[in-house]
Amino acid sequence: MAKSKAKKLREKLSREGKMNPEVKRSSFVHVDMRTRVTKTKKEHLYQFKHKNHQSQDGNDGSFYFAANDRCLIKI
Repeated sequence: MAKSKAKKLREKLSREGKMNPEVKRSSFVHVDMRTRVTKTKKEHLYQFKHKNHQSQDGNDGSFYFAANDRCLIKI
């Protein structure tokens, strides 16, 4: 991979005994300061902690099954 002009200039300055500008860089140069956009695994798991809670439309995921005596088969 080729060297950039800026890197060549920095190396030349350090060879000549002058100060390298990389020394002046902050310690935060290599830190990723972006915030998360997607949820972490733990946040995703806690989102569905209570599965059968009441929703706004009244559908909580449960059902009722009623059978009468006539539909049972006797052997």
